[in-house]
Amino acid sequence: MTKIEKFELNDGMSLPFIGFGTVNVQGAQGLNSVLTAISTGYRLIDTSTNYMNEGMVGEAIRRSSLPREELLISSKLPGMAHEYDKAIKMIQESLYRIGIDYFDKYLIHWPLPKQDKYEEAWQALVDAQKFGLIKTIGVSNFLPEHLERIIEKTGVTPATNQIERHPYFNNKELVEANKKMGILTEAWSPFGREINDVLENETIVALAEKYGKEPAQIIIRWNLQNQVLPIVKASSAKHQKANLDVFDFELAEEDLQKIDALDKGEAGRVEGQHPNEYEEFD
Repeated sequence: MTKIEKFELNDGMSLPFIGFGTVNVQGAQGLNSVLTAISTGYRLIDTSTNYMNEGMVGEAIRRSSLPREELLISSKLPGMAHEYDKAIKMIQESLYRIGIDYFDKYLIHWPLPKQDKYEEAWQALVDAQKFGLIKTIGVSNFLPEHLERIIEKTGVTPATNQIERHPYFNNKELVEANKKMGILTEAWSPFGREINDVLENETIVALAEKYGKEPAQIIIRWNLQNQVLPIVKASSAKHQKANLDVFDFELAEEDLQKIDALDKGEAGRVEGQHPNEYEEFD
């Protein structure tokens, strides 16, 4: 089984260097995919209420031969539950749906500044952690101004910030801002989803040939060397295993810069979801 090293968080918790994403992973097919991922070596499973698959993830936990404490289950608070009382109840309901007593990690999915309730939502996560419902708390898609506001309000800094990051949108300024605040960056959709051709990009393909690796492995390594935890998704056992096989090589600095140079700025976002404008599944 592939050994996955750890990222240390600002609250004393640690996370594996790579997580398994479950967006659009549902039903029996999704269950088999998650079970295969667990048997392949993934230990951090990333879901969300909005993915409509928390029940499937729970079934995978029950069917897995691993003890519960060896798995790290992460979910996310949807925008409809940013009010404090709703957030506490939503966290509890998600736990019931999955069939576990606590989340290892839980995030606010989007800041939704137009609603202007993310301070309440963050206070709910802070308290839910104190109640023992969550081990480590964080956010997703938060910009520096959102982070600064919740930290000032509560005195609690998120442990992680899961953001869009792939070669066409490297989000480098936000990655650096997270680092300065002591927040670990997680990358969602590190391969750009199916709507762009990042895995066929000639620069990525050339680097894959240079290092004797797959394009996806090059992108994962690029993230790891930037101290970013990629949340990867793959349905086949072959690709799942390959995505973990990234600890026997290192990209040269000049090659990291080549990947950085692929950035397209705002035009590179996979679905144009700017955190100050995006109304979550509205």
